[in-house]
Amino acid sequence: MSAIVTIAVVGAQSSGSAMLDAVHYATATPDDPVARLQKKLDAGTATLVFDKDRGYLPAVLRALDVPVSSQGLVFSRTSLQVDRIAPWSPRAIYFNDDVYVGWVQNGPIMEVASVDPVLGGVFYTLRQEAADHPVFERQTQQCLQCHDSSSSTGGVPGFIMRSVVPDRYGYVMAAGDPTTDRTPLEKRWGGWYVTGTLGDRPHAGNVNAPVLTSEAGNVQVYLARAKLLSKKDVVDLKSRFDVDPYLAPHSDAVALLVLAHQASVHNLITDAGYQARLAGDVLDMRAKGAAERLLRAMLFVDAAPIGGPVKGTSPFAEEFPKSGPRDAKGRSLRDLDLTDRLFRYPLSYLVYSEAFDALPAPTKKYVYERLDAVLDGADTAPEFGHLSPADRAAVREILEETKPDFGSAR
Repeated sequence: MSAIVTIAVVGAQSSGSAMLDAVHYATATPDDPVARLQKKLDAGTATLVFDKDRGYLPAVLRALDVPVSSQGLVFSRTSLQVDRIAPWSPRAIYFNDDVYVGWVQNGPIMEVASVDPVLGGVFYTLRQEAADHPVFERQTQQCLQCHDSSSSTGGVPGFIMRSVVPDRYGYVMAAGDPTTDRTPLEKRWGGWYVTGTLGDRPHAGNVNAPVLTSEAGNVQVYLARAKLLSKKDVVDLKSRFDVDPYLAPHSDAVALLVLAHQASVHNLITDAGYQARLAGDVLDMRAKGAAERLLRAMLFVDAAPIGGPVKGTSPFAEEFPKSGPRDAKGRSLRDLDLTDRLFRYPLSYLVYSEAFDALPAPTKKYVYERLDAVLDGADTAPEFGHLSPADRAAVREILEETKPDFGSAR
């Protein structure tokens, strides 16, 4: 399946091997939000209404509690349905904390991915045909050609958000590394539409080369000269393509910032779980390394600064913080900052996710002990210098009130 959070597709080799075998990925019965919905459909306790214009998209978003405000629009041709995606007909991506939905105008399928607490990313397609009994078909081979890649997902079944350089028709001229919190703004969002106010700070969204790849000659030389960056805020996409077929007219900048964080941390949680299950009861160096990478990503180590106020064009920034627990002072790890950094309190809200909770006990203990040392100031490594005393105190207080096993696992 494509770059579901692309998400961008690059033909990388699947890691296969012991990683997938450790959790019986291909044969295990998933327990993710899509699998649970399918059980309800099979039992007749849930239904999906087919819409004549958008197929099952509205019904699926409602059934899986995925907000329309999360919509991001990808115009690079980076999907299974590559022939239907272009700057004039972008692909829509929607997400919540553990589900990603991809929709293409008049496409024969919807692409859906969700997080299984043990398996990691699980991929499905849903036929865009009216049926009495719609079925999410699990994909265990085709999607993993890209979504189980050492270069894109860390070698586990996961999610990809990547910035590419698209040509005039949306074909990829060049692809960058996966987007994470560490990616500078000027290297984000190539191949995506981006709506919002960023103070005209340059980024790679909303632009494409005015030529086809075949017309560019030496692509690297061409791109070095072209310097394709967007330097003006875009708040309305109506002049670029027909927005009426979409559920919303935006591709919200704040949602895209959150999406990059979430997709990359989901992959690190999966990797930490896989490595721990391979190691057994005692974590080896690989398992500890995976746990440490997860800890640092969740604490936003080396995160690129946003560089000033960011405002989206959808209700996403208002809706997103409303989910999840708050402490007695009303603070939440979902509270957004959107000035110098993405979140007000620098610890990932995915600490509350089912996938994090399902980490093997030795890994969770390792992460919590390391987190305890960082928040107490016992770990004085310079990479944690971005955490002020006030940050550390606030994160600890929020965790102790809203994450009971934080204290018991240390």
